[in-house]
Amino acid sequence: MKRTLLNKLLEWKNSNSRKPLIIKGVRQCGKTYLLKEFGKNYYEDFVCFNFEGNSLLQNVFEKDLNTERIITELSVIRKKAILPQKTLIIFDEIQFCNSALTSLKYFCENAPEYHIAAAGSLLGIALSKPLSFPVGKVDFHTLYPLNFYEFLLANGEDLLCEQLEDLPIAKLVPAAFAEKLEEHLKSYYICGGMPEAVDNWVAEKNIEKLDIILQKILDSYELDFAKHAPAKEFPKLSAIWHSVPAQLARENGKFIFSHVKKSLRAKDLEDALEWLLSAGMVYKVAKIEKPFMPMSSYADFSYFKLYMSDIGLLRRMSKLPAMAFLESSDIFKEFKGAVTENFVLCELVNKSGEIPFYWKSGNMAEVDFVVQSGMDIVPIEVKSSDNTRTRSLAEYSKKYSPNRTVITSLRNAGGNYVPLYLLWNSSI
Repeated sequence: MKRTLLNKLLEWKNSNSRKPLIIKGVRQCGKTYLLKEFGKNYYEDFVCFNFEGNSLLQNVFEKDLNTERIITELSVIRKKAILPQKTLIIFDEIQFCNSALTSLKYFCENAPEYHIAAAGSLLGIALSKPLSFPVGKVDFHTLYPLNFYEFLLANGEDLLCEQLEDLPIAKLVPAAFAEKLEEHLKSYYICGGMPEAVDNWVAEKNIEKLDIILQKILDSYELDFAKHAPAKEFPKLSAIWHSVPAQLARENGKFIFSHVKKSLRAKDLEDALEWLLSAGMVYKVAKIEKPFMPMSSYADFSYFKLYMSDIGLLRRMSKLPAMAFLESSDIFKEFKGAVTENFVLCELVNKSGEIPFYWKSGNMAEVDFVVQSGMDIVPIEVKSSDNTRTRSLAEYSKKYSPNRTVITSLRNAGGNYVPLYLLWNSSI
């Protein structure tokens, strides 16, 4: 499975200022698989140490944080020498050993010749003891669920992707390409980008099996809450998590704390929400009333929408049947719009690593996303079909005269219209 983050890993490997690396990302987005493939293809040797339930391994780091002793004992455990520069050392599920997390600081300072990459549940890392985290002593990269481009590659569409990469942004997509891309986009809405789900979908196209896999991933997230969150916070984490689809389905999508649980107020839930955000499981898109730089200065972070990190999981959690995307029906029209917004957000975040904002002017107009692109602030209107009515975008343009606007839908029209299936290749 081809992942675009591999290019960043190669840069890390060859960097003179390389530090131990932590791959961030939601559980089961493919972090360990990517690191193993990286080690297999670009190092003479690699070894993966999994800390979950491994007391022998955890004890290596509990004695002290002497890097020479640690490397010696790890070599003994694997029954093969670990060599500087030549062996990629993978620390998997590192959140289960706070001392191992702390050791990255000492490897950075005292043994930078060893190439160490760690992966683990970000919820666990976010909840780790304060003294455990090696602030300033590690490099970070984020792995997201597969975006639509990576989904196309997983479906064997390498040549199609090459053709699209060379296509001028303002030019129409050839009709034969557009039809195929729309079909793949429907599949992506159903499947999402979690690697296990994508593998199964590519191999079998079996919706029942796909939903079993997606549900298993959702269940594993709940187990993650139980493992890492303090007992009193678990119900809050779970309640917020399960409320996301219903809140998105509301007419304006604004997240309302009282809708999570009537007995809880915002201040009771804010810490739990921050943990979910730190774990990358949800994205918080705050409202701005004026699209000026820096946008964060004009944002109201108490007025926001919550989206999920993967649209396949969103579809499964909301119990939306796959047929909603395969057949035309007004029954699911509104929620399909929310799924499309969530898709666009995930594509934008995957592309830039930044969470956009959205613009709202009283109760008169609302633009789905506003992003900074170079020195421009670009408003983005999202449509779930080929509908191009943009009253809110027209209102925004009337007030602020932006240099550029974007309408993304299924319409293949060129200019400021970006087809949903080409967001990965846009200049936003």
